Amino acid sequence: MLSVKGVSRSFGGVYAVREVSLDIAEGEVRGVIGPNGAGKSTLFSLITGHLAADGGAISLGSERIERLPAHRRARLGVSIAFQGARVFRGMTVRENVMVGAHGRTRAGFAAAALRLPRHRRDEREIARRADEALERVGLTEWAGREAGLLPLGQQRSMQVARALCAGPRLLLLDEPASGLRAAEREALATLIEELRAGGLTIMLVEHDVAFVTRLADRITVLNLGEVITEGTPAEVRADPLVVSAYLGAAS
Repeated sequence: MLSVKGVSRSFGGVYAVREVSLDIAEGEVRGVIGPNGAGKSTLFSLITGHLAADGGAISLGSERIERLPAHRRARLGVSIAFQGARVFRGMTVRENVMVGAHGRTRAGFAAAALRLPRHRRDEREIARRADEALERVGLTEWAGREAGLLPLGQQRSMQVARALCAGPRLLLLDEPASGLRAAEREALATLIEELRAGGLTIMLVEHDVAFVTRLADRITVLNLGEVITEGTPAEVRADPLVVSAYLGAAS
């Protein structure tokens, strides 16, 4: 599904990501962990196109995408739920979720401005997909409410629903459990397990190693912008390089 080969990005001569390579199979949940400043969020931004890589190759399936802008990658099926729960206040939960699919509409600006039939058809289809996404994350009863009134855990679920509304092939979750209470984290973990069971390919960045090891098929560990190890959750937990990266001393 995703192939990253030798991707790098520096800021002011300092590498945030350096020669990172990884391959993710279709239907896999891939965890990406590492201490603060390891380059995890930068790697996500390079995959989605919100940052341009200095070098390397990124492929989605058989298609090279590293030179494509973010909106073109979104059209190909790359979707992200950002670390911060981004809420469009003054809009309902359903309207917030519908935003996720507007980058993939067929009608142009003129059709939207003139409310032409093809634009209205697009809007009906987006609303249908938004309702499906809200049902998947358990927010159907909140659909018509003002999005800013949602508790943090449900705002995170709304973010996931927005990403799902775009019909992704690859879903990137950037620290989705950050700040959540235990019950909210459990609900999020259950949702991710259900999405995996449905065949969706997922990349998951998270500081909570236990959360990632519960959900991921394989884990890539970054430190100082480089991959230091990769493997199953059991292999990663036992790797002395991982212990050293997190605790400062190998065991």
